[in-house]
Amino acid sequence: MSSDAVLLTQALVRMNTINPPGIEDQCTDHLCRLLEKAGFSCTSYDFAPHRTSLVAKIGGSNDKAPLCFTGHVDVVPLGTVAWSHEPFAGAIEHGRLYGRGSSDMKSGVAAFVTAAIELAESLAKGPGLVLVITAGEETGCEGAYHLAELHKVGNILGRAGAIVVAEPTANYPLAGHKGAFWLKARTRGVTAHGSMPEHGDNAIYKAARAVARLQEFDFGVAPHPLMGKPTLNVGTIHGGLNINSVPDAAEIGIDIRTLPGQSHPELFGCLCQHLGPDVALEKLLDVTSVCTDPDDSWLASVFEVMAPLIKEQPAIRSASYFTDAAVLTQAYQGPPTVILGPGEPQMAHQTDEYCLVERIDQAVVAYRQIMANWCRE
Repeated sequence: MSSDAVLLTQALVRMNTINPPGIEDQCTDHLCRLLEKAGFSCTSYDFAPHRTSLVAKIGGSNDKAPLCFTGHVDVVPLGTVAWSHEPFAGAIEHGRLYGRGSSDMKSGVAAFVTAAIELAESLAKGPGLVLVITAGEETGCEGAYHLAELHKVGNILGRAGAIVVAEPTANYPLAGHKGAFWLKARTRGVTAHGSMPEHGDNAIYKAARAVARLQEFDFGVAPHPLMGKPTLNVGTIHGGLNINSVPDAAEIGIDIRTLPGQSHPELFGCLCQHLGPDVALEKLLDVTSVCTDPDDSWLASVFEVMAPLIKEQPAIRSASYFTDAAVLTQAYQGPPTVILGPGEPQMAHQTDEYCLVERIDQAVVAYRQIMANWCRE
């Protein structure tokens, strides 16, 4: 018989929340009903029609700040390759729960909601818990940014002394992630007939020179002891309308992953100077890095909880992807943060995405212990 967390994961996977358009309210409304029944105070926030995030709170009766768990309920598109398992059925086969969002990250949300409901009575008597369940993470943390803006004027998120992000880590605790700084570079030219290019100004040639300069760009920073070097990747290039015309416009998509301490505005200025006047830069995504001090006592306590469950002593590692923690750690003024969830990280955004059923139940055990430890300390 499936556990409550597995059944809840299946229920969430069966709700199609592909972003765009998202329509995350079907998930957050369902979770709101479950949490309110258990005694949580829940408030929903829409940044667009049906794009609903949920903040659920319980406890908070003493000076110690609550513990925060967070996760998102939007998912990425299915891709062009056919699935061998129906992507919104939540079917279980050979210990794997299949479906879009099963690993990234509806299993994580289901696990911490289940753990919170199971402990609701005891959580109500202590520092408590806040659950931040967001819409719109996959396309740039829109839901989290919306909540953070509302928090500035209305303190809607309350306090948090530490944050658990239930993104897919196969239940291996991670101490942070790089920042993401996505840019669009534009070049302009003058169109002309392809047989008379001397009468035009080729924007693709300018873009090609820009790509070559980007390939040789030196960040000028030392590697981070946890996250290594910053990276830059040219992911897209578009230009021209037809083969027999000189192109008058081209665009380059740039994906930069940054380290703690790197200033994105300063980096933007350096890139503008490096690329020169023929290239105009536009910011698409600006998400900061997250890094918890390896010597943090709460992080050590999470590692102690996880060691017997994953059958090894966790080492200090970081995630390769960004998370809503980039927004929420700033909103909560920098509490220690761990990324820890049951999903399989290598299955995120993949065809035939799945999560191991045993990891979902394992995550519930871990989350219960982390919550209980917080309330006892």
